Amino acid sequence: MIQVAVMGYGTVGSGVVEVLNTNQASINKRVGEDVNIKYVLDLRDFPGDPVESKLVHDFETIVNDPEVRIVVEVMGGVEPAYTFSKRCLEAGKSVCTSNKELVARHGAELMEIARSKNLNYLFEASVGGGIPIIRPLNSSLTADEIEEITGILNGTTNYMLSKMTHEGLDFDSVLKDAQQKGYAELHPEADIEGYDACRKIAILTSLVSGQQVDYEDIYTEGITKITAEDIQYAKKLGRAVKLLASSKKVDGRFCAMVAPFLIGEQHPLYSVEGVFNAIFVRGNVLGDAMFYGSGAGKLPTASAVVADVVDAAKHLEESVMGYWTSQKLELSKISSARSRFFVRARGDAGKDAPAMSELFGPVEVVTADVAGEFGFVTDVLTEEEFAARAAKTETIINRIRMEG
Repeated sequence: MIQVAVMGYGTVGSGVVEVLNTNQASINKRVGEDVNIKYVLDLRDFPGDPVESKLVHDFETIVNDPEVRIVVEVMGGVEPAYTFSKRCLEAGKSVCTSNKELVARHGAELMEIARSKNLNYLFEASVGGGIPIIRPLNSSLTADEIEEITGILNGTTNYMLSKMTHEGLDFDSVLKDAQQKGYAELHPEADIEGYDACRKIAILTSLVSGQQVDYEDIYTEGITKITAEDIQYAKKLGRAVKLLASSKKVDGRFCAMVAPFLIGEQHPLYSVEGVFNAIFVRGNVLGDAMFYGSGAGKLPTASAVVADVVDAAKHLEESVMGYWTSQKLELSKISSARSRFFVRARGDAGKDAPAMSELFGPVEVVTADVAGEFGFVTDVLTEEEFAARAAKTETIINRIRMEG
């Protein structure tokens, strides 16, 4: 019998217990041995819950029990999750996690410890919830040089942008709606400011590059400046506003960013709506591939964690995980990234558009029946070029990058 401990009995932790109990027969069959939850670690008590008999409050109980071979870390945050995970690995226990912040910050170190002890540190659920993406990058796509990964990696912001698009609501209204439905937290900054998506693209870039990508180095812009007027112009252009987390190899170096983009109907991520996530991958041999599904939620995320538990149970003394070194990857400077820009400016299109053409080069004027302003699309410019030109006028209201 393979004994498992679960650290954290919140939304995902309770889901892991539920999935392991519900699908116990099929999981045992796949592993070839019984998989049993021996401990659940949490500071709280859960009187009357079936997990009560397995509940422990002291981490030392888990780390010092030689029967525990696999530990599930679903506590969230960096500490004490980092310390607990590291000690479990050093004690000869494989660790499976959904903790994107911990993986992004300490993944290289924890994987190195696991590899040195023929263990596994697995984190499929840290990116894309229930969408399998880590395992394909580690196995199915290893023959390819990955040239681009672009994803809608945050269900909360995708739900909000979808709601703004289809119902014409403003940002504050859709945020309240998302909070009422449980899609957004009371303090939603990690989602709406793009930090959540940033950590996820840092993990994916680290995997495909084989080096450590610090998420603090990735240019990150959320959706807080997107307005109902922006959505009107997007519709006029036949495009949708999506918060994209993107990592592209340009001239041999990766350029990564998180920001709202205007994408057209031909883009594979255009039709991804609501709380769903999707990840687009381009390889130099494979070409294009898409991974789509539930990016968050109790059971989809728990399903991905349990898949890692099964993998770890089938390879108790064999390291099968992907790997990246602690050597830092130097990303391309964001100032050199190139795109077209959609710009909203105060004024009258007929009278003021020529001045914008003089400043930005040839522009395509866009009107959307918004009083006192007009829009235009630039040719391809670097971030540095756009910023320098925009600084020469005080009429710009907002700008959104365009993909494709």
